[in-house]
Amino acid sequence: MMDLSRFRGTGVAMVTPFRENGSIDEAALQGHVERQIEGGVEMLVPCGTTGESATLSAEEQRAIIALTVEVAGGRAPVMAGAGGNNTDDVVKRARAAQAAGADAILSVSPYYNRPTQAGLIAHYKAIAAAVELPIFVYNVPGRTASNVRPETLVALAGDVENIVGVKEASGNLEQVMEVISRCPNDFMLLSGDDALTLPILTLGGDGVISVVANEAPRLMSDMVRAGLAGDLERARELHYRLLPVMQANFIETNPMPAKTALEMMGIMPAHFRLPLVHMREDRANALRAALEATGLLTPLI
Repeated sequence: MMDLSRFRGTGVAMVTPFRENGSIDEAALQGHVERQIEGGVEMLVPCGTTGESATLSAEEQRAIIALTVEVAGGRAPVMAGAGGNNTDDVVKRARAAQAAGADAILSVSPYYNRPTQAGLIAHYKAIAAAVELPIFVYNVPGRTASNVRPETLVALAGDVENIVGVKEASGNLEQVMEVISRCPNDFMLLSGDDALTLPILTLGGDGVISVVANEAPRLMSDMVRAGLAGDLERARELHYRLLPVMQANFIETNPMPAKTALEMMGIMPAHFRLPLVHMREDRANALRAALEATGLLTPLI
């Protein structure tokens, strides 16, 4: 049986640092990995949607995963993003992630195609048959225009040994409860929505793959650990402290605010690949105010 305990807690949906010319900034990526581990996150999640995976070539994706694995050096598992809407291409990217040393695969459901539930089952079975790693389904209907229904996850969990969990970002707590209650006890549910993480933990969730952990790894990982331990008073305190930044991270398209925040914090420059661009000034100002309110940024004098 697979030991899935190391995937419990806080995973960071890592941004991908770019240079001004659009190339990958390896030094900034190494520094970001170190900061996350020092901040106490349980796992690293490169090349997901927060990592602008839609604009990464297959070779760039492999290189980012390999570098993340190298820098982590076994201190935290690496759950590599490998998703898309072409099953054959996703299979190749999942195999490349495994060869690069990833410990698990996070695979977003196919976007734009809008497959049926039967199509989703066939898609994920094809990925699972191609690799030996544990696979986490990523359900984010707001991005993909399709919903991985609870009965689909029940079928996958029952039929496929290495499909072991879901990153659930439907925003529907009733669906979260249905997945937890109907799937096997060892099937993991990770929140895909920072602001709903604490409620999901109280319902029996296992952790989060978090955007706000990019900016505040210590605060977010402490919040999740408190929630998992049943210390709801401490977890609520940290949740409400982080809530302004959790919300500000989505005032424009993710990861534009998160990368802008990291630039404001002096951690890395905010460079994007088209079609993402820099934030509107008024929304960047709102983001700065949220960082200041949370204590993540020294107020301007």
